[in-house]
Amino acid sequence: MGKPAATATATLMCSFGAAPSTLSVLPLTRVLIEGKPAAVITDAAPVLNIPPFGMCLSLANPTVAAATSAALGVLTPMPCVPATTPWTNGATRTTIGGTPALTLGAQCSRPASWVAAACGSPRRSGPRS
Repeated sequence: MGKPAATATATLMCSFGAAPSTLSVLPLTRVLIEGKPAAVITDAAPVLNIPPFGMCLSLANPTVAAATSAALGVLTPMPCVPATTPWTNGATRTTIGGTPALTLGAQCSRPASWVAAACGSPRRSGPRS
């Protein structure tokens, strides 16, 4: 059995981000899953698809390194601006418009060693029916 598909509004986590983020998917493929645009492994554009994760805590981030240096070595988080590669560990057999579908649990990374992961859909608020 395959992994669940990731759609717009899937929760994203970064290993060095201070807060979760939400996947944004443009409805270019016109494929909807439960009324939300389906994501593909190329939906990894910084800010457009992957919004910032609050404050960044990685010394591999040049702005964090500079701020920490200016604070005499005290770790100084700075605003996150994701810089990503395409997602890995997406669907192996399911494609959308010829591109592998993004699945929950997929990861994208960057040379600075942080990893963003598609974790799942946001939890519903309010009573369940």
